[in-house]
Amino acid sequence: MKKRNLLIFLLLPLFCLAQTSLKIKNEKETTFPLKSLIDSTANKMVEKPLINAVSIGMVYQGQEFIGHYGELEKGKSNAPTNQTIYEIGSLSKTFTGTLVAKAVLDKKINLEDPVQKYLTEDYPNLSFNGSPVRVKDLLTHTSGLPNMIPLELTAIIKDFANKDTPKKMNDILVNYTQKDFLRDLHTIKIDTIPGFNFSYSSAGIELLALILEKTYNKKFEVLLKEYYSENAQMKPVQLVLSKKEEKNLAVGYHCDYPSITLPNQKLPWGAAANVKITVPEMIKYIKYQLKNNADVAESHRGLVKVNEKFSAGYCWRVLKDEKMGEIYMHHGGVPRSQCFIYILPKYNMGVFIVTNQSGENTPKDMKEVLNTIFEKIQNKNLL
Repeated sequence: MKKRNLLIFLLLPLFCLAQTSLKIKNEKETTFPLKSLIDSTANKMVEKPLINAVSIGMVYQGQEFIGHYGELEKGKSNAPTNQTIYEIGSLSKTFTGTLVAKAVLDKKINLEDPVQKYLTEDYPNLSFNGSPVRVKDLLTHTSGLPNMIPLELTAIIKDFANKDTPKKMNDILVNYTQKDFLRDLHTIKIDTIPGFNFSYSSAGIELLALILEKTYNKKFEVLLKEYYSENAQMKPVQLVLSKKEEKNLAVGYHCDYPSITLPNQKLPWGAAANVKITVPEMIKYIKYQLKNNADVAESHRGLVKVNEKFSAGYCWRVLKDEKMGEIYMHHGGVPRSQCFIYILPKYNMGVFIVTNQSGENTPKDMKEVLNTIFEKIQNKNLL
């Protein structure tokens, strides 16, 4: 995958000893060996030279599957477990999108609202030829905002494979505040009419967190924890871990460099890339997405048609497939971890896959696993 394409997803060996933990409810192995399928495909992934560990969580036709494979650190036999906490990067955006969907249904926010409505300072730069950047444009990555604010961060990420990229990113973010973000927002220039051109922007999702805070008069992290605890019965969603929780945070590796990479620093609000979570909690998240209540259905609604097969929803990518119908997916990545989530409501199925390695070929490696699982299930006529 070319570096530029990898950016869209980001902000868009020798056989390892595989210690696998797989939980199955109402398993039907006599009908179709789904456990064996997941095991074999995941183990093939950890055989790749740069992949250390893989975890998969899947919900299919009421069954729940969790599998952990490989070793977090080569040679240490420390397989991930249900207690392992992963950084899921931009997949965090889907959590934010659902909060905005709720606010829209509650008539607290209007998709056509100019962003300026929620800002205390005047930002005449957040428009082009009289067309303002709207809430809808932030959700769908059509605002014209850059990938990251500050702009120095966008420049650094363009050289993602550089060994020093994670450190340079952290050095910028370690003391970068919400006040700094709003100061730098004044320097941004919108050079096209908002709402038309898809251009991935984590900065836009950070602005959505501010809008939610203004709307509900609560901190974004509080809104995040309260909503998913109440509606999805999830443990409080964490953007920043306690010292105790940090002990369970998966170590991770950047590209092909052998040294462990430090965890990412938090963005000003954390809405775009900072959720940290276990696979069992992601199972709950998948089940909530499949529940398809009013908030979820709204969040899955395509708001901007990008091409014939891809629409942008509330931070979700809405894909159309002839066999599988409408698919809601997102990729997440930081310099030490990458993941995917796929939600397929037509077949009551969702899957989350994550690895503690982040390189240019990592998305391709994970998609190979997912495609094999989907194809094999299709061939058994279960879809």
